[in-house]
Amino acid sequence: MRELFGLMKFGAKSALWAAIINTVLGIIKTAAYLITGNVAMFAEMMHSFGDAANQFFVFIGSGLSKKSPTERFPGGFGRLVNLVLLGAVLIVGILAYETIIEGIHHIQSATHSEDWFWLNVGVLGIAIVLELFVLHKAMKEITHNLPKEQTKGLKIVSASFKNVKSANPATKLVFLEDMVAVSGAVLALVAIVIATYTPFHSATGYASVIIGLMLLVVVGRIFLDNSAGVLGVADLDMQDRMGNEIMKHPKINDIQDIDVIREGDDLHVELKVEVAPNMTIQEADEIREYIASEINKRVPNVTDIIIEFDQDDDITHWKKVTTQKPVE
Repeated sequence: MRELFGLMKFGAKSALWAAIINTVLGIIKTAAYLITGNVAMFAEMMHSFGDAANQFFVFIGSGLSKKSPTERFPGGFGRLVNLVLLGAVLIVGILAYETIIEGIHHIQSATHSEDWFWLNVGVLGIAIVLELFVLHKAMKEITHNLPKEQTKGLKIVSASFKNVKSANPATKLVFLEDMVAVSGAVLALVAIVIATYTPFHSATGYASVIIGLMLLVVVGRIFLDNSAGVLGVADLDMQDRMGNEIMKHPKINDIQDIDVIREGDDLHVELKVEVAPNMTIQEADEIREYIASEINKRVPNVTDIIIEFDQDDDITHWKKVTTQKPVE
């Protein structure tokens, strides 16, 4: 049990913040829904509880994935976070379905009401502010390896979108969910205003359906990303960048093969390089140390590096990729 709690300090901090804030928002929105009966508030309530459950699972999974390898599991536990997320999307999928159904019911029997308008507006305003706070936390985690001048002020927004694909699964999930959460809260707020001050009283029902559909899109994206993660997905961009750096060594003639497998937050590297047939063991060891040192210095979260040597077969296997940015 002590080991379990010790691993939690390695959990994704943005996921923990998101879980706490969404739980608080879920309770506030539940109270608002019970008082007002507003279907857009119901959709937001379901959204917040779904996000809270998902992000709590993410925090637990990201912490457990840092457990050291054992004799039974020598490959480590890096993919555990992907398994946890696959289970968590079921919760969000069910809540998305309920949100859509409730919205459809409201569209079919919409009634006009101006009661509790300012209560709804106030709750959603608070939700937008808190969700933006969590979103900013996720953006900071996505861009933490970038130079400060690239993330200063509002530049962090564009930098986050550019680099979200390379973020770890936990942070990527929080970023995507809170993007939808902010959009959903704004949409619900607009729908309540429209339903109150125009004849279009079913606006909140349509907002509920749209919020549910947005949740389903997030579920689909998370499911696809983490299914690939469980199988062991190759980081093709990192393979190209590593290969270009390795080929700079004057005694490495070619790279026969290179695989960079992403396991949760961690990277597993395997490569086979071609060298001169008369190379000594000492020279090969020096090259091995050079490659391992350069990779560990330039790339975070590399858990292990397996390097094989083969004699040059005079066939070019590696073609330098010039479109990729250099390893940071």
